[in-house]
Amino acid sequence: MAATLGAITGAGVYGAGYERHHLGVTRATLRVRNLPRAWDGFRIALLTDIHHSALVPAADVAAAVTLANGERPDLIVLGGDYVTVSDRAYMEPVAELLAPLRAPHGVIAILGNHDDDRFMPAALRRQHIEVLDDDHHTVRVRGRAMDLVGIRFWTRSRARIESIVRRARAPVLLLAHDPRRLTEASELGVAAVLSGHTHGGQIVLPGIGAVAARKFPVAAGTGRLGDTPIFVSRGIGTVYVPVRINCPPEVALVTLTNV
Repeated sequence: MAATLGAITGAGVYGAGYERHHLGVTRATLRVRNLPRAWDGFRIALLTDIHHSALVPAADVAAAVTLANGERPDLIVLGGDYVTVSDRAYMEPVAELLAPLRAPHGVIAILGNHDDDRFMPAALRRQHIEVLDDDHHTVRVRGRAMDLVGIRFWTRSRARIESIVRRARAPVLLLAHDPRRLTEASELGVAAVLSGHTHGGQIVLPGIGAVAARKFPVAAGTGRLGDTPIFVSRGIGTVYVPVRINCPPEVALVTLTNV
């Protein structure tokens, strides 16, 4: 019992003091069916679940921005949950920390379950970051277009998601904070999905896995439902418990390629 308690305590200290700040770049490939040839090799940096707060310092956010810019991606996507429980004290600061992000095709943001519908998107827009609030944005690469569709966490009904996707032109890249929207994306023939929300489980136990993320189709990394692939990022910050175990934070660099 003493040995077990010691191991648990040691893991907690390590997860709180080191691993949750040990940010790195994760590189992944999404194989997309019928991807326009001009888009083959298109690189997207995904930063999500930042949760800037007293527990997630500005230095961690700034480090993520530096890593993302250093990869020189074609596009940057911000996947939601910039603060925790809509804490307005950190909305303007996190938006200012994200302002230096640069990519040739811009910086696109969506909203998570910890973001309100008014003050957080306004703070991002003041830093010239485009926020897709149940809307779409067209990106052209060498004359070939793809529409990015960004939905709120609370946009869940198939009918509502379909109405937004149908306004866009195929192929569609869905930006959805919650990876459970993969079900609707697959049914609607969406080309690919980028998500966060899970934190990768945040605590991944040997032999047990990510207990907190079992309800999701993919806890972290790539997956597929039918013809629709998805990438789910472990995110940058932590929520509620300032610990990560076997689940370090990440800036994800996702490369699109043809199947």
